[in-house]
Amino acid sequence: MKKLVECVPNISEGNDLSAINKIVETVEKYPGIKLLNVDPGKATNRTVITFVGDADIIVDAAFKLISKAKELIDMRKHFGEHPRMGAVDVCPLIPISGISMEETIDLAHKLSHRVGRELSIPVYCYENAAKENKRKNLANCRAGEYEGLENKFKDSLWKPDYGPSEFNDEVRKSGATAISARDFLVAYNVNLNTTSTRRANSVAFDLREAGRIKREGGKLTGKIIKDKKGNPKRIPGYFKNLKGIGWFIEEYGIAQISYNITNINTTPLHEVFDKTCERAQIKGMRVTGSELIGLVPKKVLIEAGKYFLTKQKRSNAIPDSEIIHIAVKSLGLDELAPFEPKSRIIEYMIDEKNRSLSKKSLLDFANVTSSESPAPGGGSISAYCGALAASLAVMVANLSAHKRGWDDKWEFFSKIGEEGMKIQSQLIDLVDEDTEAFNSIMNAYSLPKDNEQEKQIRNNHIQNATKNAIEVPFKIMEASFKSIDIIKKMASSGNPNSITDVGVAMHCAKAAINGGFLNVRINCNDLDDKDFVEKIISKGNKILEKTNIEENKILAIVDEVLSS
Repeated sequence: MKKLVECVPNISEGNDLSAINKIVETVEKYPGIKLLNVDPGKATNRTVITFVGDADIIVDAAFKLISKAKELIDMRKHFGEHPRMGAVDVCPLIPISGISMEETIDLAHKLSHRVGRELSIPVYCYENAAKENKRKNLANCRAGEYEGLENKFKDSLWKPDYGPSEFNDEVRKSGATAISARDFLVAYNVNLNTTSTRRANSVAFDLREAGRIKREGGKLTGKIIKDKKGNPKRIPGYFKNLKGIGWFIEEYGIAQISYNITNINTTPLHEVFDKTCERAQIKGMRVTGSELIGLVPKKVLIEAGKYFLTKQKRSNAIPDSEIIHIAVKSLGLDELAPFEPKSRIIEYMIDEKNRSLSKKSLLDFANVTSSESPAPGGGSISAYCGALAASLAVMVANLSAHKRGWDDKWEFFSKIGEEGMKIQSQLIDLVDEDTEAFNSIMNAYSLPKDNEQEKQIRNNHIQNATKNAIEVPFKIMEASFKSIDIIKKMASSGNPNSITDVGVAMHCAKAAINGGFLNVRINCNDLDDKDFVEKIISKGNKILEKTNIEENKILAIVDEVLSS
């Protein structure tokens, strides 16, 4: 697995598109780097750039971007609504897949060292890359912002972790940069029907972890209450791992609450939104919508969509695209600008799966199957039959969840349907995987065999490809068999008006399992590893036996309902 890392530099320029484009080009044209998103903000005079790449190249790509930003951005002339202290204000590295947080921390320090040494930019390391506890919080590192850097450098407690600690002419132009290794941070703004920053702040203080300063009598004008050390006491907000502040956005003519969710597992976005709505209403305001800055993990919107569906007592067993649509509409993410999931959800941006078959229309899929090419063939068709079996079972679950008089059962059917959607998704992927497996065998047979070494290499490729071509249809068998449990539950507990759909689902699942096993058997003939062949054939036969038993039970229920 590739060690994939996301980098999200925030540059202090949101208006000069020429400069922004030149900075973006450094990573857009970098070999092996994929640019995911560029999100400029005029009022904040700040642009969030998101790109991903292998751990081996991500540091160099980020370094080149920081170097170009230093060249083109002059902090002596910068003004904007957002706190900032440098041309590249922050540059977090985020582990995506195949890499640990510890490894990502090492990358952050390698980048910091290069930026400090080669570019002479002061660097503060924060979050997981922080060298001491007080520097974990970005707000502490950025306190005083750009204008306060000169005095900050004079304080021995706040010397930069890397780079110069003198406010010379070069640093006056570049400012300082904060570099980190962190988990996903969701930058999220909530729109209010007010122009008052103070009132927006009052809601932000209710929710953010830092809360608000404690005052006598609980009044805004009350005397600040301090602890024994003389530090102000605070009333904590509702959420951990949440930062928030109110501001007025002239571009939109409204006040917003700008949140940073630093841990999406402990602080779900949809709960932040709902609590903001609640507290705003109590204070005489109304939330009109919200906006996401940069990209967001898919799970954030899936969880939000399911949250709002559940509040409506509706089944969650619908395609991800529909769940995300519910999330977008419920959160008002499209109030200020169109929200396009394909360009805003990180998984969609880095999806490298081959979907050449599953994306085709039904007619195109049928036509390519009937062509003279041997692929797609029986394996892909078996996977599609299995997907249809799962789809029909989910349909019955959803119809049952919405059946009049069964309102108390909707959650039961929703959970069953969600399991069916997982199986459906797996089998749709296997439609393409089976054809890929066949093509891999053909490619292996086309390798040169002019000498003994080439023959050995070719044979190894053939055997590996053949083993994969056995495992893929076996996965089709396993996934299709899992759908039978859902089909059985729908036969016994589902909407009786859909009993024929249950029967058709069973026939599809049986066809998928039989078809998958035929492909397992034919490819086993070409594999030299006979122990593997014996084991997988034995497992396949057991699945067939169980399938026949369950088929008889399910079809008996179908016949009974039809005869009643």
